[in-house]
Amino acid sequence: MRDLADSVADASVWSMDAAEAGATLVELTRLAAQVAELQARVAAHADTIHVGQDVGASSAANWLAHTTKTTRAAAYGAVRLGHDLEQHPSTREALAAGEIDVEQARVVIRWVDRLPTDLGPETLANAEAHLLAEARHHDAKALGRLGRRLWEVIAPEEADAHEADILQRQEAAALRACSLTMADDGDGTTRGRFVLPTYHAAALKKILMALAAPKHLAATQGPGIERRPGPEALGRALCELIERYPVDRLPTTGGVNATLLVVIDEDTLTGRLEKAGVLDTGDQISPAMARRLACEAGIIPAVLGSASVPLDLGRRSRYHTEHQRIAMFLRDRGCRAEGCDRTAGLHAHHQQHWTDGGHTNLTDSASLCAWHHNTLIHDPTYDTTYLPTGKNRFHRRT
Repeated sequence: MRDLADSVADASVWSMDAAEAGATLVELTRLAAQVAELQARVAAHADTIHVGQDVGASSAANWLAHTTKTTRAAAYGAVRLGHDLEQHPSTREALAAGEIDVEQARVVIRWVDRLPTDLGPETLANAEAHLLAEARHHDAKALGRLGRRLWEVIAPEEADAHEADILQRQEAAALRACSLTMADDGDGTTRGRFVLPTYHAAALKKILMALAAPKHLAATQGPGIERRPGPEALGRALCELIERYPVDRLPTTGGVNATLLVVIDEDTLTGRLEKAGVLDTGDQISPAMARRLACEAGIIPAVLGSASVPLDLGRRSRYHTEHQRIAMFLRDRGCRAEGCDRTAGLHAHHQQHWTDGGHTNLTDSASLCAWHHNTLIHDPTYDTTYLPTGKNRFHRRT
């Protein structure tokens, strides 16, 4: 087979017409499925006879990955597919004949294996045959949806209840799998990755599609707006969603709703001076961005000590006001604990405890993250030293 492939390595394809090119692609796709089945079958056999053991490999899959320089995931996938096909001869025969591809084979195996084993071999074989027949008309994704309804074939009266149970378990697993990671690229962009349940992803997509729609862009930005490609349009729609989310709907953290603060002087705001704005996270934005945000949002003047905002409550109140907290966060630009770089979810802390006579003002207060405020500051096994730099140093008592 390698020799045959070598013999056409330099064959010209430019002379093919559309019909010939299409027919060749179909045959090559079927050939790839046949090769994949043969590879999986040999990989499973290699695993059974412990290939690679003589050179100290922990498994045939690890030996294959090292020898062929493929990923371990791909090597393990081939071995696992081979063992699965041993248990599902009908699916193996369909893959070996090029009638289905590897993705479809894995879907068939997954859903048949989820059926209770006490159904009996004949019922399981019928279920497998049903999915293999549907594979002639559906790709792997659609076949997976049909697999969820497999009970309609083997037990029609229980199908709806069974599907509801599957969906409920999937939704619970999806919530547990929820994640969001973001990393600052250092060039003015941040990239990230998220995992959402299907419902929330569908809702987010609908929101972003509405914001990215040409009709909405024309209404908000005027006619003649250039239509951007899909991913860029959705990315900008997400930015608009973040900017326009109503702040009065946000939960509070440390007594202030989770609103990003922008520090900008009056000259920059009025355009007399071009100076970068600074976020309370320490990041910088351009003067133009700062002015645009100022046009679209209420402005909180950060004039500390202004007569319009009481910033010193003395002993009359234990809790800092919202304006005090904003002023404090603007001053500290993050947690004051030495070595901590957290800038979100900050708490207002009395450096002299209020119960010990501390005052509710900016002089006697510091911004601390939830970890340092809720855990260390009140932990009797730690001492706190207030440094001249304004930082707080924690050290365990001996």
